[in-house]
Order: sequence, then C-alpha cells, then structure tokens
Amino acid sequence: MSFVFPPAPTPSVPVLGRAERFPVRRVICVGRNYVEHAKEMGFTGREPPFFFFKPADAIVPVNAGETGSIAYPSLTRDLHHEIELVACIGTGGRSILAADALKHIWGYAVGLDMTRRDLQGEMKKQGRPWEIGKSFEQSAPIGPITPAAQAGDVANAEIWLKVNGQDRQRSNVGKLIWNLGEIIEHVSAAWELAPGDLIFTGTPEGVAAVVAGDTLVGGVGGLETLSVKVAG
Repeated sequence: MSFVFPPAPTPSVPVLGRAERFPVRRVICVGRNYVEHAKEMGFTGREPPFFFFKPADAIVPVNAGETGSIAYPSLTRDLHHEIELVACIGTGGRSILAADALKHIWGYAVGLDMTRRDLQGEMKKQGRPWEIGKSFEQSAPIGPITPAAQAGDVANAEIWLKVNGQDRQRSNVGKLIWNLGEIIEHVSAAWELAPGDLIFTGTPEGVAAVVAGDTLVGGVGGLETLSVKVAG
C-alpha cells in the first residue's frame, strides 16, 4: 500500500518493566465523574455520564522515572490540570456489562487531562461544543502502563497531584460517581471499544491553573507516578 505522504507514526505508551509498548487507538474521557469536582464546576449529584474525545496527538508518553514536557498551548490564559486514572483497553467489545468490564482492561496508568478552561467556559456559555478547551495537542500526558494483574486495588486507590511540590488534588478512586465497570458499560453502549483505547476516568476536586515553568507530579496508588513540566 502506498500513501501520498508518509503516515504519522502510531502513538504509544511505555509499559512498566517491558520493552513492548501499548499502541494507542483513541482517547475517551469521562466528564465530571467525582462529586466534589462536579460541585466546584457548578453541578451536583449523580448525573448521567457524558464523554468527550481527545486526538491521538494529545498523548504525551512519559517513561518511568523521567519528567516529560508539554508546551503551554495557544489561545489560552487559563490552563488547568486534571489528574486521572486511565484504563487501557486490551480486549474490545460492544455493550459490555459492568460485571464483565474489568476483563477488558489490559492495564492502568496515571494521566493528565489538560484543559484550556477559559476557552471551554466560553463555549459552554454559547452552548457550543467545547473541544477547543479539551482536544488539543499535548493535552493528555500519561505515565507508564502497569498491567492489570500487577496494579493492585486501583478501584480504591488514592489519587493525587502536586504542583511544584504543593498539594493541589487529593482524593480516592473509590469516590468515582460512575465506577470503572459502569464507565465501560456506558462507553461500549455508544461506541465499540477496541484494543488500544484509553479511557480517562475523571478528575477529583482541586483543579486549578498552571503556568510555564510549573512541574506537575501525580499518582494513583499502586501505579508509577507521572511527572510533567510545563514549558514556555
């Protein structure tokens, strides 16, 4: 097969302790999936889940023990951090039941959903799609993937983020409004999941702005931490 220009390389994420990498197909994100974060964004309660996508070039893979780098994006003056547990799909399917969902997860990682909050807010006011606030290049840094069998009890793990050594976000994955199984059930009812899909499962309270020069370090209990510096 020939192409009119060379195709882009397949995005991939390192796997902890292995030479093989995890190829990324697409990035699916769950919105407002912790009660306290929903409240700080002006919402309350267990609303029906909703989703948005990021492009594959949003992924910024960071190796274990290293600090990655992301550029401060264009058009914004209010770049926010959102620390998240990422479920990495290894077995696809449609209309997967929550009770069977965890069998479809190959592994887990720590990710950041970087958000141009001012642009997102403006689109919300106008009732327009807010991809411009979420779906941009380098908006999804992600650490190494830990295979599910080695990840421990991620469903009840602590999740946290520090900026320049100071606590910003700290909660527990057990506080997800829609848990891992329920998320996969809802997502797979709308889209057929396939190996290589990454699901960013939502962020707890404490989201706030970062500026060029800031270093973000986040983690989920039992997984490799993620360290990222915001470049100018």
